Amino acid sequence: MSNKAISTTCAIAGGGPAGLMVGLLLARAGVPVVVLEKHADFLRDFRGDTIHPSTLELMAELGLDEALLRLPHQKVPRIGGTFGGERLLFAEFSRLPVRHPFIAMMPQWDFLNFLAEQGRRYPNFSLFMEANVEDLLHANGRVAGLMARTPSGQLEVRADLVVAADGRHSVLRDRAGLALDDLGAPMDVLWFRLSRAPGDSSEIIGHFEPGRLLVQINRGSYWQCAIVIPKGAADAVRERGLDAFRAHVTEVLPWAGVRIGEDIKTWDDVKLLSVRVDRLRQWYKPGLLFIGDAAHAMSPIGGVGINLAIQDAVAAANILWQPLRDKQLETRHLSAVQRRREWPTRATQWLQIAIQNRVIRPTLAAQQPLRPLLVLRLAARFPALRRLTARVIGIGLRPEHIQSPELPPQGGHDTQSL
Repeated sequence: MSNKAISTTCAIAGGGPAGLMVGLLLARAGVPVVVLEKHADFLRDFRGDTIHPSTLELMAELGLDEALLRLPHQKVPRIGGTFGGERLLFAEFSRLPVRHPFIAMMPQWDFLNFLAEQGRRYPNFSLFMEANVEDLLHANGRVAGLMARTPSGQLEVRADLVVAADGRHSVLRDRAGLALDDLGAPMDVLWFRLSRAPGDSSEIIGHFEPGRLLVQINRGSYWQCAIVIPKGAADAVRERGLDAFRAHVTEVLPWAGVRIGEDIKTWDDVKLLSVRVDRLRQWYKPGLLFIGDAAHAMSPIGGVGINLAIQDAVAAANILWQPLRDKQLETRHLSAVQRRREWPTRATQWLQIAIQNRVIRPTLAAQQPLRPLLVLRLAARFPALRRLTARVIGIGLRPEHIQSPELPPQGGHDTQSL
């Protein structure tokens, strides 16, 4: 096996939404970038598949929204829930002041392939698949690149900046030794599919019953479903057996009884998401910046994680493209990214934790019929409140806009054998 070294301006660890988006925007601004993704493709099931109105608005600003929405997707115009048989509507996206007022449910692998294809339009954008980032390179008291393992050998990428977008289990976060605050999560999630019949609802529906919480999401030919369980309870659920799990589902969704036997045949059809909510105290070191889940893992509440990651990427590109292009990058520029994105991250996590403590934890512990919170009852009654809820979920706090320009490429990558 041969070992290689590459010199570039920005090396990005992780080909997820944050990594590919910041890579695309920097390459578009003429900055040479190398993105390293550890898998051979983007095909993973039950990833974050929600593309919120804020992300669709960014795609429109890039002139890419129509091409993106030609890919298969389902439009989710509203979010509702049932409490003991009483149905309430929480959020309605149709009145949002954006070009695409809905959540687009799209397989994340399609979205990531789309971003990668757009990046490849620029000659200074390189994407290495099966490149497993394992460590950081240091020189002169700063991060100077990274090391990755590939099928053909070790790859050394020297760079002015490393952007760590390698997810909630970030390897580079451990290598950098940055302090992480674990904010706690009382739950885990079991994901599975149920067949969808013609005439079924099209919205996202949460079912809140004593001791049970199930969410169903329209995915066209099937429902993507989530059973919320107490943190660490997955082994106990499996020990009770698959028949008991099916019965648990059909107690909440009686219509699933005729479908569930075909849809859930073994435990392989049920995937565990271990929920965590955390964030770095400091998102950067000289020559190194963390964004997306690597900087702040989000709860699945609201499906906002992918969209916050995209917002981080846009803010990073807005702030960093010129210092990177001019070879004038300083640590203060990295600090500016955290200052820009830390408040919306903290505020969103605060809201998620409040929902965990006020809604999810009591639901899982309840033995008597549930009554929805006053704010949910008010949202169901007043359209203005439903629009406010939709704005918080669909647009978020401090939404970003594309400010980085489209410029001719500057330089490229130098490659040599080690």
